[in-house]
Amino acid sequence: MEHAKLRSLAVTAARGRLLAMDMVYSAASGHIGGSLSAMDILTTLYFDVMRVDPARPRDPERDRFVLSKGHCTPGLYSVLAMRGFFPVEDLAMFRSISGHMSGHAEMNLVAGVDMSTGSLGQGVSAAVGMALAGKADGKDYRVYTLLGDGEIEEGQVWEAAMAAAKYKLDNLCAIVDVNGLQIDGATADVMPSEPLDKKFGAFNWNVIHVDGHDFQALEEAFAAAAACKGRPTVLLAKTVKGKGVSFMEGDYGWHGKAPNAEQYAAARAELLAGLAQRLEQAGLDASEQTVSAMSLLDGKGEV
Repeated sequence: MEHAKLRSLAVTAARGRLLAMDMVYSAASGHIGGSLSAMDILTTLYFDVMRVDPARPRDPERDRFVLSKGHCTPGLYSVLAMRGFFPVEDLAMFRSISGHMSGHAEMNLVAGVDMSTGSLGQGVSAAVGMALAGKADGKDYRVYTLLGDGEIEEGQVWEAAMAAAKYKLDNLCAIVDVNGLQIDGATADVMPSEPLDKKFGAFNWNVIHVDGHDFQALEEAFAAAAACKGRPTVLLAKTVKGKGVSFMEGDYGWHGKAPNAEQYAAARAELLAGLAQRLEQAGLDASEQTVSAMSLLDGKGEV
């Protein structure tokens, strides 16, 4: 990957984390931990890998993405907004009773969302159906789906995995956000799911381990997935829950909790600093005015 592209992705992901935090704080509700852990994956998909056109969100030839861990919409919606599917300002309606951006992925009201999700395990199942339809129709689009490692505990995930292998869906790429945490604690304590590589391998999936915060590694992993023929691929992406905010990192308590005013101010300061650093590394204007203008809320927590 060229350095310019790498730096551009880093800037986009840094801004996405800031927007996601703004959304959750403004709504006083939402799943911030898993959105932050998945941000680099989502950024790589929408800004480097997937064939999509914001002007034609229902283009039948487009690549598809299904957020199987459907509660992490602060991550998905912020990336869709930055990609141009709708104005960034629309993010202010997140979880608002008068808005159209629900807390779980909504395909009928939010441009760019390919499948409504929320009930864990159903998203990957829908993605299998999309990939199977693509094969039946002779289309060359690819289907991507992002799961949580807590979601892996759902039996429906493994039914979908069996079907994908049976039909040799090499146009399907699943990504598991392996941050090791879920709503009640560590996945190893709640319901151990490892070794995920051996389990997916036993279901005849192509398995790739990848650092979920390394854009170069992610690009290479997605390319390897596309090159694999005759079976589906799963990327086991090692990530940090709450990535980018020191007091949220590795803390399952931030799975689905909004920060209070003091916590938001601290998180915002860290995220603004991170964004400024990425802008400076990319050779772009990193002034306080420019960085603040890239957020959804002002310094007082208002739109």
